[in-house]
Amino acid sequence: MFNEKLSDFDLQGTIQGVVNLMGVAARTAPKSAGKDFVVVKVIYGDEVVKLAEEMVIYGEETGKVNFDRDGANVKNSLAVLLIGIRKAASLGLNCGACGYDKCVERIAHQGNEFEGPQCAFRVLDMGIALGSAVKIAAMLNVDNRIMYRAGVVAKKMGLIEADLVVGIPLSATGKSIYFDR
Repeated sequence: MFNEKLSDFDLQGTIQGVVNLMGVAARTAPKSAGKDFVVVKVIYGDEVVKLAEEMVIYGEETGKVNFDRDGANVKNSLAVLLIGIRKAASLGLNCGACGYDKCVERIAHQGNEFEGPQCAFRVLDMGIALGSAVKIAAMLNVDNRIMYRAGVVAKKMGLIEADLVVGIPLSATGKSIYFDR
């Protein structure tokens, strides 16, 4: 029989299992032309707290809003799944979605927070990986939220080697900490 007290089951172990399944979902998500440039990493414990603290500092230093709010959410999370793309070659369609008429004209450079421009199809691949990961969390009733701000700071901290990064913090409480903030 299920006991409702939180201490009667291994919450951290459960979250680790869920985030591992999320990572598998992101890894195996479909990729354009079968070429994989998606990278995945999970952080726990002290790394999560450090990420949260650095998010607040980054917001203060840049004057950008809501890094403090999202940092507080991250600080109260049990894990953060980082998903990004690294050295993502253009698909070669010359579609212009990246801002260049021809793929060979796309010149990569370091932006304020991410490197770009990125091939739109590789960004879509990352989006599919993100959607696949959060689908798993939702199916298993683990609260989560896709956070651009967590990705910005995780990249700046060197927590993951990627050109574009998004973070997904995870929580399991009586009410989602990521909404109605």
